Amino acid sequence: MRPYDSRNDGYQNPATRAMPQGGGPGAQPQYGVPSQYDDYYADDEPYRRPRRRGRTVKRVLITLVVVLLVASVATYFWADSKLRKEVDLSQVIDRPEAGDGTNYLIVGSDSREGMSDQQKKDLHTGSAEGKRTDSMMILHDGSSGPTLISLPRDSNVTIPKFRGSESGKIKGPLGATKLNAAYAMDGPQLLVRTVEANTGLHIDHYAEVGFSGFANIVDAIGGVDMNLSKGFKDKQAGADFQAGEQTMNGQQALAFVRSRHAFAASDLERTKNQQKFLSSLASQTAAPGTVLNPFKLYPAMGAGLDTLIVDKDMNPYYLAQMFLAMKDVTSNGGKSLNMPTSGSVGGNLQWDQAKVKQLVQQLNNDEPVTVTDSTP
Repeated sequence: MRPYDSRNDGYQNPATRAMPQGGGPGAQPQYGVPSQYDDYYADDEPYRRPRRRGRTVKRVLITLVVVLLVASVATYFWADSKLRKEVDLSQVIDRPEAGDGTNYLIVGSDSREGMSDQQKKDLHTGSAEGKRTDSMMILHDGSSGPTLISLPRDSNVTIPKFRGSESGKIKGPLGATKLNAAYAMDGPQLLVRTVEANTGLHIDHYAEVGFSGFANIVDAIGGVDMNLSKGFKDKQAGADFQAGEQTMNGQQALAFVRSRHAFAASDLERTKNQQKFLSSLASQTAAPGTVLNPFKLYPAMGAGLDTLIVDKDMNPYYLAQMFLAMKDVTSNGGKSLNMPTSGSVGGNLQWDQAKVKQLVQQLNNDEPVTVTDSTP
């Protein structure tokens, strides 16, 4: 039988075991000294201690991966549960065929839902009942880079026949009017129907945020940095800005994107400011300093999700894609423009139909957008 050694697999290995030297009892053990057993044990593996440090690192890494995975899944379902999926796009009739890429209709409403009288005063929102569209944009996300198209609320459009969001009955057509009247008449579904009918562009997702939600998001991320080429004032919107770099808080940001009385081309200039601000907001929201900081990320997400109204098929993944596309509008081949116009009709802006047709064709084919608007 082989000599037993508890340090290894139960048998001594001559390369490491203590061998008595000198032939006498009590001789001092020596290690690695050749002996008469060396030939017998020549094929044995030498004893090695377990690599505990490597195993510990591996366990820590596995634990971190599991924790991050669980946190990500939990965050996804938490965010999904907070989304207000109130818009049913399946009820929109006579829809154009979907093209390549994804089209989001992004709406800023003047909803004062949940705001106190003091908040209405601080944000200069007034106290009008109901809600109207304060801004409307189409964001196209495709392989040729994102394109952001502002739809002036004073655009002259035709409201086609539609299915009533509450009655379910077919109504209209209602003729030519301002674009923002569609939302006021029957809400998001009629707005989507009107945009699709007047552009020929299929809307895949809808996202709407009110006054308080917008201001809360800005405050939650610590403000948004902007560099203004010129200052302006608009008492009605509560705007008072100097030229140069500055960090806007929620109240200032809302005043900035709402202001139009300070400009000659009021609605067109305002939409340009909205595009610049939303791109900056998305960039800072998606920045590592926010995404990797739970003390910023979760308050920002909570502030937005609480007031964000979306379509029933929207989920956090599509929402993240929308934000990333918005962030890239001013870089990586992105483009922003107003819907091209060619004058006015009864005080309303008339779209340039030839340019609109070309723009929609390029978006549907996911081609680089070459159409330009006439805004200075």
